[in-house]
Formats: sequence, structure tokens, C-alpha cells
Amino acid sequence: MEASDGEEHIRDADRVVAPPNGGMNELLNVGQEDNIQGQMEEFLGPQAEYNEEEEERKYYRRKRLGVIKNVLAASVGAMIVYSVYMGLLQMQLILHYDMTYREVKYSNLGLEDIDRKMLMGINVTPIIGLLYTPVLIRFLGTKWMMFLASGIYALFVSTNYWERYYTLVPSAVAIGVAIVPFWASLGNYITRMAQQYYEYVNYKEEHVQEQKKLPKGACHSYIIIFHSVFHIIFHLSFVFAEFPMRLVLNDYLHESNHILCNVKTCGAAVSGVIPGFNTTVLTRLPRSMLLIQVESVLMGFAFLGMIIFLVLCGAAYRPTEEIDLRSIGWGNIFQLPFKHLRDYRLRLLCPFFIYSGFEVLFAVTGFSLSYGVCILGLKSLWLLIVVYGLSCSVFSSLSLCILRLPRWLCLMSGAAVHFVLLVALLAWSLHIKEPPIKGTWYLGPLIVITVLWGLGTALNKTGVSTLIGMLYAEEKERLDFVYTIYHWWQAIAIFIVYLWSNMPMRAKLSILLATLLVACYCYWVMERRLARDVRPRLPRIPRPRHKVSSLDMEEHRQTDR
Repeated sequence: MEASDGEEHIRDADRVVAPPNGGMNELLNVGQEDNIQGQMEEFLGPQAEYNEEEEERKYYRRKRLGVIKNVLAASVGAMIVYSVYMGLLQMQLILHYDMTYREVKYSNLGLEDIDRKMLMGINVTPIIGLLYTPVLIRFLGTKWMMFLASGIYALFVSTNYWERYYTLVPSAVAIGVAIVPFWASLGNYITRMAQQYYEYVNYKEEHVQEQKKLPKGACHSYIIIFHSVFHIIFHLSFVFAEFPMRLVLNDYLHESNHILCNVKTCGAAVSGVIPGFNTTVLTRLPRSMLLIQVESVLMGFAFLGMIIFLVLCGAAYRPTEEIDLRSIGWGNIFQLPFKHLRDYRLRLLCPFFIYSGFEVLFAVTGFSLSYGVCILGLKSLWLLIVVYGLSCSVFSSLSLCILRLPRWLCLMSGAAVHFVLLVALLAWSLHIKEPPIKGTWYLGPLIVITVLWGLGTALNKTGVSTLIGMLYAEEKERLDFVYTIYHWWQAIAIFIVYLWSNMPMRAKLSILLATLLVACYCYWVMERRLARDVRPRLPRIPRPRHKVSSLDMEEHRQTDR
């Protein structure tokens, strides 16, 4: 009995001792859960070292640096593409002009006929650019349009490895198709970057956060700066385009006394380009391997321009904005460029658009050949073009004066410089009676005229692009239309210059002078109407029409009920 009572006491003791151990485990578990919850709250809660305003400021600073990177990349990419294009085209035309080169290398191809059709493809095709440019830009996007157009320029370079009718002419037509979309995309892109930079600077403003229309004149200063930077960089393409001429082809050219032996008149008295110019300009034919090496280098730079557009250039619009731009309907996108011509601002700027196309082509084809090469010889052509390009690049910075001075000053100053030069060129005709080598006496005056013409070009080009951006700064959905109209009129001017190649020089100068005077008068009328606050007649852009699935429509009906 006593033994059994002891066993019962032991069991009771065991029962009494067990609960405290279990209670301790439960307390430990509760303590661990509280510790984990405290760590989570500490991790997810506001950090003492985290400054939300400072991080937001750093984020938008990175965005602003990205915009600057986009502007520089687009400028350098366009400069490289046009350096390659103009340098190759110049070298190709000089080689094909030489009679010995044509007969020895391509006797049965008819290179002169191919060159004529190639130039026709480049100069005539852009006339229809107004029909397809906005559709292409809206379908592909601004960045991808620039990339695709630069690829077409690279295609033109590649076709020179095998010079045949079926390679050169189709690629030249493709260049003509791409000219207007390429330049309209560039103008649109630079202006959009200015708008984005303003948004990233003023990210705390209510109208920026709600993505409303920008206040009038809010981003004008950024538009002026970005377009000036673009033209400062792009005009260097005239300089780099002369590298193949200076480093390779110049050593194979005859001296001026051979090339100009039959030339009797230069300047304003000339009809055509250079009457009496010798058909043999090469002392010896360049090696085929040398030409292939030059074309390979140019091809490499063309690919570099494509890569810059692809990798370094960011998108011009947000994804939702691009969807809205496309969803207004392709029929409306096709019609809107024509409807924008109702705007009196664009109509009155059309003469300036045309003159802008006239004067650049006259500088690189009319003045440089009928005055420069006709007097100095073909070996001095590179010097005149390099001086012109450097002048355009340096003086493009003068457009920054619009930040402090009235905007009309830039355009009117460039027009005044060109007016004086056109009058002087009308009066300057040279009848060569001495040996052509004496023409080097005129090198100084020709350089001065080239520098001053570059000054006028810089003020004109930068002023027109900046003016369009300022007039439509608050209308980002219209930028591709207005820049398409601008560069389409320039394409019309390029076509007219192509047609007048055989006209007398005085007739060409008279057309330039008349166009310049009409452009200045129309611009004065436009500024006067703007000062009187005459509202332009802008076409209504339809609201975006997004595609809605049948399931979404059914849900929408149920919510309405």
C-alpha cells in the first residue's frame, strides 16, 4: 500500500512539473513573433536616413542628364550620317565626271546617265514626302524613324561597292524617300527633348504632374538652347564630309591650269555650272583597293551613326502618348498635314522654308563651283566647304541671343547678310584673260564671302527651326505635322535647284533675292498678326480611339446598369 501511494505521489508530481515547461515554450514563441514583427515594421516603415525629397531630386536630375544625352546623341548621329553621305556623294560624282575613269573602269555602263538618274531620285522623290511622312513617324515612332532613315543612308553607302544601275539608282530613290521623314523626326525630337527637360525641371508643378498642356512660353528657353546645340554639332558634317576629298582624292587631281584651260568666264556671267570645264580632272586613276578601303571606313561610320540612334537616343514620347498619337486614325494622320496649312503662321513662313532650301544648296553647288572652283580650281573645293561648315557651326551659337533679344532679330540678321552678299555676287563676274593660276589672287575675297554666307545660313537654319518649336511648344501632338511641312517645302526648293542647274547665274541669284525679300515681308506680316493676338486656325485633332474588346464592352454595360 505504501509503495503504491508513493508511486501515485510521484505521478502527481510529474503532472505538476510539466505545465511550467510548456508555458515557458509558449512565452518564448510569443517573444520571437513580437521580435520578427518589430523587425518587419522597422524594415517597412519610414527610415530615419531615407530622405524622400532628396531621392526624388536625384531621380529627376538623372532624367535631365538623360535628356541632354539624347540631344547630343541625336546631333552627333545626324552629323555622322550626313558627313558620310555628302563625302561619298562628292567623291563619287568627281570620279564619274572624269572621262578616263568612265572609259577605263566602266566603259559600257554609262555612268553619266546613272548619275543623272541617281540625282533625280534624290531630288525628285522628296516631293511626295508630305503624303507618307506623318504616317511613318506615327507608325514607327520618332526614334525608330531616325534609326530607319539612317539605315537607308548606310544602304546607299553599301551600294557603292558594286556600282551598277540596279544598285545606285534604287538606293538613291530610297534616300529621296527618307529625307523628309528623317529631318521631320529630328526637328520633332529636339523640340520634344526641350519639353521633357522643362517637365523634369518643374516636376513639382501641378500641370506637369497631371500631364496637362504646358503654359505658354514655358519651355522656349530650352527649345532655343537645344536647337542651337543641334545645329552647332550638325553643321560640322560639312567639315568631316571633305575628309575623303582632302586625304584621298586631292592627290589624284590635276592642277587648275589644266582643269580650267578652256574656262573664259566665272561668276555672275556664267550659264550652267562651269562652261569649258575640262572633262579629265584626274592625273591617274586611284586603285580599286584604295576606293574599297575608303568606302569601308565610310560604311563603318554609317553603322556608327545607326548605333548611336539605336542605343543612345531615348524615346521622344511616353508609351501611352505614342498609343494616343496612333489611335486618332490613320486617315486623320494622313489629312492633318494638309489641314495645318490653314494656319496663317505656317503659310506665311513657307517662303522662308523655301529660301532655307535654296541657300544651302546654292552655297555648296552654285557659289562653290561657279565662283570658287571656276576661279581657284578643283583642288580648292574642299577648303571652301570646310570654311563654310566651320562658319555655320560657330555662328549657330549666335541664335542663343534670342534668350535675351527679340526672336525676329536672328532671322532678319541672317536675311540682311545674305541680301548684301547676293547683290555683291550679282555684280561680280570675272573674265579670265590671264593664266588660270592667277585666280589664287581671289582666294581671300572668296573665303570672306564663304564665311559671311555661313553666318547667314547659321542664323537662318537655327532661327527657322527654333521659331517653329516656339510657335508650337505647347502643342506636342502637332510637332510632327509642322516639321513635316517645313522640310517638305525645303524638299520642293531642292527640286527647284536641281531643275535650274543649266540656267544663267544671274537668273539663279535673282530668284534667290526675290524669294528672300518675299520671305522677309511674309515673316513681318506674321509677327504683326501675332502681336495683334490674331488666333491661328488650327485643325481639331480627334480624340484617341482605343480598341476595346467585347469583354470590356460587356463589363462597361453592366457598370452602366
